Amino acid sequence: MPDTTYLVAAVLVSATVTWALRALPFAALAPMRASGTVRYLSTRMPVGIMVILVVYCLRGLPLTHAGAAAPLAALAVTVGLHLWRRDALLSILGGTAVHVALASTVFAR
Repeated sequence: MPDTTYLVAAVLVSATVTWALRALPFAALAPMRASGTVRYLSTRMPVGIMVILVVYCLRGLPLTHAGAAAPLAALAVTVGLHLWRRDALLSILGGTAVHVALASTVFAR
């Protein structure tokens, strides 16, 4: 049976490391908030990341196969909803719902 002091020390060390790892990004990024580079990246990175994710998800999609219609329709709905409402959650949920509905009914194998 482990010693109580050892167990308390292990819990305290674990809690300290966990807290430090969660607080470190805030402490390190606080001085960078005034940086012009960080401001520029904060406006451009979300779009860049979304483009990378779309390319990654569609990279192996066979455009000559009928099964490609479900993801492409979902992509069109997602883009359309986002351009219309500018609501990321609505866009994601709408595109996902369209993809699931088409993939499980119309284009089910």
